[in-house]
Amino acid sequence: MSGFFGCISKNDCVLDVFYGTDYHSHLGTKRAGLAFYSPQIGFQRAIHSLEDGYFRNKFENDISAFKGNIGIGVISDTEAQPIMVTSHLGRFAVATVSKIANLDELASELLNKHRTFTELSQGSLNPTELISMLIVEGSNFKSGIENVYNRIKGSCSMLIITQSSIIAARDKLGRTPIIIGKKQG
Repeated sequence: MSGFFGCISKNDCVLDVFYGTDYHSHLGTKRAGLAFYSPQIGFQRAIHSLEDGYFRNKFENDISAFKGNIGIGVISDTEAQPIMVTSHLGRFAVATVSKIANLDELASELLNKHRTFTELSQGSLNPTELISMLIVEGSNFKSGIENVYNRIKGSCSMLIITQSSIIAARDKLGRTPIIIGKKQG
């Protein structure tokens, strides 16, 4: 199982994302990751194994180095994420909660198009990397996300951060919830 948390703010949101992601740490025991964007620093990311420790212990040392007003965090029992991508859509980070029944079929199709997979999860392809490849087939994020939902069999909810936005996309069949909240700032 997995869970994610994201934030965009007028001010630094690192602690909001850290504690919001930590709240989901009961949903996964293998991997966790955080990604942030700051105009001064650019994109930053850290991924840690949770198999021999807790989320807070693993990321406490990273928190002081992170800066940003846009961020996402994810807890996962399967793949290392968020994935960082540079494409014609620009640079972005993506985190997913997914179960893709046709992963091998889609991977074969992408490999036949001479695409390259660089992330592995437990010795197999990283589903979040495959999702990112399907996103960048679109001419913009909206068409890329629609491409994901038209091509996968199964479910996928995702959070994407760019240099100026956070995009939340809920599984098209509504299998996994996304809750949007707002606070001052």
